Amino acid sequence: MVEWRAMGRGIRPVPRPWATPLVWAAAYGGAFVLVGAFDALGVLDRTGLALLVLSLLAALLGLRGRLVAAPGTAFLCWTCLNVLGTEPTGEISWAGHRDPGWMACLLAAAVLGTVAGRLLHARAAYRRVTPG
Repeated sequence: MVEWRAMGRGIRPVPRPWATPLVWAAAYGGAFVLVGAFDALGVLDRTGLALLVLSLLAALLGLRGRLVAAPGTAFLCWTCLNVLGTEPTGEISWAGHRDPGWMACLLAAAVLGTVAGRLLHARAAYRRVTPG
């Protein structure tokens, strides 16, 4: 016996990741806006909160980006936080006790976001092409 099922709009392809320059532009623009908003609200002295929000931004951009964009995304978010969010403001600096941890946190968030995005898209594609 044949059972007919509605296929909806047909087979939809897996979404293509965003181009790396677009992810980097969104990372820098988003980090700049977020750090500026934290500065305007007067909560920039709590850099842990800013790091958490920038990590979420990196993870969200990772959902739509490629894995090769993750290091650049982490670097651009770190640069915005370092230059605008820590003393001396306007100068890039490297604090050996703080910055490697920040870079690792941002890179891990970007990579985990990318891996999660690829897995979600692969699962959705699998569910579209398999019966039942």
